[in-house]
Amino acid sequence: MVVGLGTNKLMRKFNMKKRTSLLLAAALSLSVVSTAASANASKGQRFYMKKMKVCKKDGIKNGAVFSIKHNRQEWKHIKEAGKLQEEWIAICPHGEKRIKKMKPKQVENLYDFVWKYASDGEVPSCG
Repeated sequence: MVVGLGTNKLMRKFNMKKRTSLLLAAALSLSVVSTAASANASKGQRFYMKKMKVCKKDGIKNGAVFSIKHNRQEWKHIKEAGKLQEEWIAICPHGEKRIKKMKPKQVENLYDFVWKYASDGEVPSCG
């Protein structure tokens, strides 16, 4: 009987370690998912900084100014209407050629960037 009690105690200790490991794995998974979600905005920011410098000719001095032309809800509605590139061309006419040549993934990344840093969003640190 005494041996049975020791085994039971050992099993509870093992289950506690197992639960702790599962919680740690879940927390790590969530951090990876949130990092991946922000990666698209980062890629959009890099795209803007590299390819959209021409917008300075239209008075758009940086990506922050480009992004704050709308709030998050407005950017979402523009995307849902399928008019992102048209809106970007309206904001930055000198970038029309580059905007029209964008690949679908680049459009998604730039959208993530403008949505994240919209007028009611976060403040970017970009040039």
